[in-house]
Parts: sequence; structure tokens; C-alpha cells
Amino acid sequence: MKHLKIAVLALLLVVSYSNVNAQDEANPWMTTVGANYMDIKDGDSGNILPYISLGRYIGKGFSLELAGSGNRIQKPWGTGSDATFFAVDLNVKYDLNNVFGDTKWFDPFLYTGVGENFFGSENGLGFKLGAGFNAWFTDKVGLTLRSEYKKVNTPIDFEMYQHTVGLVWRFGKSDTDGDGIRDRDDACPRIAGLAEFNGCPDIDADDDGVNDCCDECPNEAGLAEFNGCPDRDGDGVPDKDDVCPDTPGLITLQGCPDRDGDGVPDKDDICPDVVGPEPNSGCPYIDNDGDGVIDILDKCITVPGPASNEGCPDNFLDQKTVDEAAKGINFDTGKYSFRPGVTEILDKVAVLLNQDYALQFRFAVDGHTDNTDTDEKNMALSIARANAVKDYLVNKGVDANRLVTKGYGETTPIDTNSTKEGRFNNRRVEIKEIK
Repeated sequence: MKHLKIAVLALLLVVSYSNVNAQDEANPWMTTVGANYMDIKDGDSGNILPYISLGRYIGKGFSLELAGSGNRIQKPWGTGSDATFFAVDLNVKYDLNNVFGDTKWFDPFLYTGVGENFFGSENGLGFKLGAGFNAWFTDKVGLTLRSEYKKVNTPIDFEMYQHTVGLVWRFGKSDTDGDGIRDRDDACPRIAGLAEFNGCPDIDADDDGVNDCCDECPNEAGLAEFNGCPDRDGDGVPDKDDVCPDTPGLITLQGCPDRDGDGVPDKDDICPDVVGPEPNSGCPYIDNDGDGVIDILDKCITVPGPASNEGCPDNFLDQKTVDEAAKGINFDTGKYSFRPGVTEILDKVAVLLNQDYALQFRFAVDGHTDNTDTDEKNMALSIARANAVKDYLVNKGVDANRLVTKGYGETTPIDTNSTKEGRFNNRRVEIKEIK
């Protein structure tokens, strides 16, 4: 009996709590009266005897149910006399309409429960799982069918199936404010009103002709077509949804204007009078170098280049441009210090190599000599000349990792060493793009 007391107490606690959680205040209660049939696994069957239950909805598809059933088992397990079976169960039910949607008259459910079971002179706790459905004839009355599996723990443990059919009735307050409109259809269920206002009283606080029950802006005069909300600029977008409520605009742009018709509202359009795409803030794309790659995607905006190379040339302009810029890097005999005018040449080369389109390339800085001295001294001198040029360019901001120095001594003359002028031309540094 201890288990039965706990079950009854739990139902009372949930019922008292559920007053604020009812799905439908009009019909939160449900009672069932019917008959049940028992089939004991590996045993015997019972008669068809009464079943009764009382349930309360607690929210989100769940309800609690206190159920009682009795039966008469004919000589169970081969005993010589019939046995009486009686059970009191506390069930938790779940309405499957919360999953499938409202099926109107058809109301399927699942349930599980625990309760006290009395079998002959013995009693013990039982656990159950079941399924069933209610078929509603009216809003309040219907037919119920259910089947369940139960495991009963008494001194004689056994399993059984119980099948129930009966009439179900749901009840409760249906019209709290007494205005003749059911609470579930009443927009103001606690204030008496009129049917034409969905159960709300005839009140129009802002005097706009839209009753407060249906007025989305009850304190601000508006238009019936916008459920009582105003539209100051008359663009067909109510102020509550209008991003630009004082300037007529387009419905598609939340009430904001678009003078150039490019789909970017004027408030966000940097070029409101020139058509341009939204990703570029309403301005047209610019291609300064005319290579077909717009500037926002072009890494070399002043020099034409293919789209496959992000708008930069595949090769650094041409070697002729580099040669012309570096022409005149010559040295006095036996020296690697710069002659007058050489630093001005190197300044121009540094600017060239630091351009955006040149940053992806590396360059060879090659030193050369005439044949005035020995091969060994000329090789060392050519390396010193190359390093002097590299150091100067690095000091002017050229990344050292983009410059590779090498000395050639007197091995690659560009002019004769038989004349003074020819030897001067051979004492040089050249800058070549590394392919």
C-alpha cells in the first residue's frame, strides 16, 4: 500500500502545479470509463471487467493519469480456484499529435506507468508500457482503445497484456469570461467581449478604426490594411517594418529608396546615382590598367596582367625595362665604391623593384670586371661590387631575400678590353630577373 500512497500523492502535486500549464484551459481534465481484458503470459486469461481513469494535462503534450482496473483470473497457473486481480497505476501519457500535428478527431498516444498490483492475497509493484488512441465523436466525448504490456513483481512474478476499450470524456471551464466564446477561440479569454472582435471588448484606444484586440500598434493611429499600424511615407511598408519610415521606398528594400535601381538602398550606396553591385557598396567596378581584372581583385592595378595571375604580368614586364633602369652601374678600376651618379640610378631601380607588381619576382645582381688584374682578384672584386649594389638596394627597402648576388670576374665582357672605353663598360653590375 506504500507504493499506492506515493502514486496518489504524486498525482495530486502535479495536478496542483499544472493549473498554469494546461494546453487548453477549457478541457484540461479527462476521465475514462470502460472494460479491460487480461492475458497473462505463459498463464491464463481473465474476464472482461471494469476500467476507470482520471487524467490531467500538464503541458507540451504530456498528461498524468491515475487509473484503476480489476479482473477475475480463472484458476491461474493450474491452481484450483479463481484469483482476483486489482491494480492502481500512475501513468504518464504523451499525445502524438504534438509530433504529427493536429489530426482533429484521431488522437493517438503513448504511455508508461508504475503502480500497485494486488493478485489474490499478494501485492507488488508493476511497470507498464502502452499505446492507444482516442476517437472523438464531439469536442468532449470519444471512444478510447489501448493495449499495454505490464511486468508485475509479486511473490509470483509474471508478465501480462491488458487491453481496454471505453468512453472518454474531457471537461473543464469552456468560457472563463462568460461571453459565449470558448476560451480556446477567445482572444481575450478573461475579459468579456464580442464575437466580431474575437471575444475582446469594443475598445479602440488610438481611435483608428481597428479594435485593440487586432491592433498591432494599439497606441498609435494607423491603417486597417496594416493591422492598425501607420505608414508615414505612404510607400506601402508600415513604419514598424520600414527602415526608412520618412522616405518613400521599395517594399523589397524594407521601405528604403534606390535612385539608381541597382538593388542597393541609397543609405548603403556610396554611388547612389551610378549603378553598381552590392559587394562594391553600390559603385561600379574599376579597372585602372584595363586588363579585364577589376581593381578589387587586381594585385597589380597599374600594370596589365592576365586574370590567371590575379591581374599581374606572368613575367616582370620585360628584361629591357630592367636593363634600361640599371644602365650605368659602372666602377673605377680596382674599386667597388660607387662612382658619381650611380646612387641616383640605384634609387630608380629600388623604386621599380618595390612596385606591387614586382614583389612576386626575384632578381640576380651580377658583378663583372675588366682584365686589368689577376683572375682571382677580379673574381673577388666582382663579388664585392655585386654585394655593394645589393646592400644599397636593401637599404632602400628591397627585400634581401629577393636579391641573389654572384661574381663573374672578367669572364663575361660586353666590350673589348683593348681600349679604355671598353674596359670601363666591362666594369659593371647587371640586374636580371630570375626566371
